[in-house]
Amino acid sequence: MSTRRLGMRALRWAAGLAAVVALALPAAAQLAPRAGSVVTTSHVRAELVAHAPDGVAPGTPVWVGLQIAHQPEWHTYWKNAGDSGLPTELAWTLPAGVNAGEIAWPTPKKIPIGSLANYGYEGTVLLPVPLQVAPDFKPTTSLTGEASMEIRLKASWLVCRQECIPEEGDFALKLPLQGSTALHKADFDAALAAQPAALARPGAIEIADRAIHVRLDGLPAAAQGRTLEFFPETGDVIHNGATSGKDWTQSWQGAIWTATLPLADQRSASPSVMPVVVALAEADRRAGQPIAWRAEAPVTGTWPATAVPATVSPALQAALEANTSTPLPQPTGTFVAALLGALLGGLLLNLMPCVFPVLAIKVLGFARQAGDRKGHRTAAAAYTAGVVAAFLALGATMLALRAAGTQLGWGFQLQSPIVVAALAALFTLIGLNLAGMFEFGIAAPAALCSAQLKHPIANDFLSGVLAVVIASPCTAPFMGASLGFAIGLPAAEALLLFAVMGFGLALPYLAAGFVPAVARLLPKPGAWMDTLRRLMAFPMFATVAWLVWVLGQQNGIDGAGTLLALLVCLAAVVWAFTLRGRTRAVLASVLVAGTALLAGAIGHNLLRGAEPAVVAAGDRWQAWSPERVAELNAAGRPVFIDFTAAWCVTCQYNKKTTLSDASVLAGFDARQVAMLRADWTRQDPRITKALGALGRNGVPVYVLQAPGKPPMVLTEILSKDDVKGALAAL
Repeated sequence: MSTRRLGMRALRWAAGLAAVVALALPAAAQLAPRAGSVVTTSHVRAELVAHAPDGVAPGTPVWVGLQIAHQPEWHTYWKNAGDSGLPTELAWTLPAGVNAGEIAWPTPKKIPIGSLANYGYEGTVLLPVPLQVAPDFKPTTSLTGEASMEIRLKASWLVCRQECIPEEGDFALKLPLQGSTALHKADFDAALAAQPAALARPGAIEIADRAIHVRLDGLPAAAQGRTLEFFPETGDVIHNGATSGKDWTQSWQGAIWTATLPLADQRSASPSVMPVVVALAEADRRAGQPIAWRAEAPVTGTWPATAVPATVSPALQAALEANTSTPLPQPTGTFVAALLGALLGGLLLNLMPCVFPVLAIKVLGFARQAGDRKGHRTAAAAYTAGVVAAFLALGATMLALRAAGTQLGWGFQLQSPIVVAALAALFTLIGLNLAGMFEFGIAAPAALCSAQLKHPIANDFLSGVLAVVIASPCTAPFMGASLGFAIGLPAAEALLLFAVMGFGLALPYLAAGFVPAVARLLPKPGAWMDTLRRLMAFPMFATVAWLVWVLGQQNGIDGAGTLLALLVCLAAVVWAFTLRGRTRAVLASVLVAGTALLAGAIGHNLLRGAEPAVVAAGDRWQAWSPERVAELNAAGRPVFIDFTAAWCVTCQYNKKTTLSDASVLAGFDARQVAMLRADWTRQDPRITKALGALGRNGVPVYVLQAPGKPPMVLTEILSKDDVKGALAAL
């Protein structure tokens, strides 16, 4: 069988499998059950509940909330999670004229973990949220004439025991406008009673001797003289694991409560006002009486020096906040310049490590057709059509999802562990085929093989689709601004920009097909082609190794190990089909069944993420978040933000070269630049919104910001001179 037929057949099967995966994912989403009011996992039971005792109308009290019932020994987190963890997040979808307030957080409990401590909830907790109904609210009317208000919630929470598991759920609830909704009255009453009561006086906090000295006045008689628990709402300020009476002290002078607590070793905030909560010990609590009190205490004294200061301008700060809808000004430039950038960016995508093996196989088949000018042109045109069509499909999908309100960016397909695993299997099959273990004709139906031989144009078209699937996660130089520019354009112009990117990617092969001078540069066919074909298996396996690493970043070492086990089973299945006679049927059946069982068993693990990454102590890079940016805003020093992802090859190249260079790091240190890393390996709407605010929708993006100056967005492929020049301009 010819090398071209082998390569084309491998690419057709691979691209076909990719298309099936791509089509199956949205189909699975459509078959998923509609959101209800209850989500149950193996660790919690979460329910969306409501309390509207006087019905739903302007001015009447309406409460909704997420009630979480934990399995024994499991817990979720308060607004300040403590030394680790994440608070529960609630994203509401409400009718026009209805607004949700903030969570009325109940008083947490301290959960010690060795020398550390977290703040959270065990047992059953309700997180209540007030709704404000405006006079212009228009209810939903059913076919029977009953008026109601539809509430939708997307919630995410981190549930922990010794291990931590991020979970999420979609909830829906309809509240009738007439009549009382009060089934959960007791739950809301208990949750609101557990909310800290506001003190009439603000209290005071003084920073001295690497400790905070707290003074609260006006506490009621029920609290006076008793030992209180202390909960700061600002994270990473005090030593959370400190024990009262041993590591910190408290005392009473009449109605005045004072305490001295040690500061955190790795402090990341220096607030001028600290909201704090003090609570009675559980043994001192009485039914029907307040159990905790809250004050916003102004801070005096000087915070000790910390290794994590930074600031951003008000414009960038507003853009990076999760709730802002005002983006920074879009990058300047004409539509023609954007088209040129898209063309150059698409051309440079051919240098991406994942794309090169596909392009090499195409050139291999091209050389096999030496002398067939018509075949050259037809294959080049079909490949180009596949590339452009795939770019248009990805661009149209992203624009459509954006228009529907979904926060997605370029490369969104590799934010799904299922897609990453499917691509790893895809490239394993291609690598095994190129290495000579099997021919696709052995396992494929004869009719399909015949169709492949009769329609080689389809092979070339699908190989173009495959090239786009594996090239798109990274934005090459010149592409970043063009992609960001495309999001703000009318649909027709945006799709033209995507088409030009695809044309740039296909241009080298197109030139080889239509320009004889380029074709003459290719070597003559010969025995070297079979050697090169087998050599191309190793870049394919290298791509598999990279995809396994990406999955490890998304789902941890267990996810990567499980994927490797699946790939080994897949290779064994392929080998079994190369056997003959009855042995082939029996062994192949056993291996296929075993592989299917293993795939089903780990499907749930692929759909959930890994534990939140923890920055190692002493690491100069800090995890980016809107909250962290807000905390760093007042320190008066520059900040450098690295928007990155594990699946982005350009990001990893920059990280291992320029951003690890000693002279560059010394430049950051000399100017006291704080360094934040925004990891977009898995979909994060906050990072997507921040990228959009900067006029980008893909990674890498590098931002250097000095106080009082607009943000500088650096080039996608960083050089040491670029970074040093930007630092010099601060």
